[in-house]
Amino acid sequence: MGLCQRWNPNPDVRTGRHVVYDLHVHLVFVTKYRRKAFTDSMLTRTEEIMREVCADFEVELKQFNGEQDHVHYPPKVQLSKLVNSLKGVSSRRLRQEYDSHVRRHLWGGHFWSGSYFAGSCGGAPLAVVKQYIENQQRPV
Repeated sequence: MGLCQRWNPNPDVRTGRHVVYDLHVHLVFVTKYRRKAFTDSMLTRTEEIMREVCADFEVELKQFNGEQDHVHYPPKVQLSKLVNSLKGVSSRRLRQEYDSHVRRHLWGGHFWSGSYFAGSCGGAPLAVVKQYIENQQRPV
């Protein structure tokens, strides 16, 4: 008698009170006018901030690099609310902590572009997505 899925659960499948899901989203945010405003230390700080926001939403940030972050989020969280919080909190904190640098590259009160990309990883193994993100061109 073979073991069925019920006895050998997939660790990527998550459960909530009324939901079972396996959902991975690749989010891409770009700076306003695609200005090259990031330094390596700013990206490191951005990752820290975004990890804090994700923790508040009970979301797992799987991978982060450059302008890109891969977020594993449960469907109980509205993606638009998560994105607004990620962009809002990181913009506020980066402007506070890197004020003179940010003002040289961005102006008009905006840090991020108003738009964003959200795509389902659609069954691609997470290792493949992780490798893609790790190969982004990070500023020095």
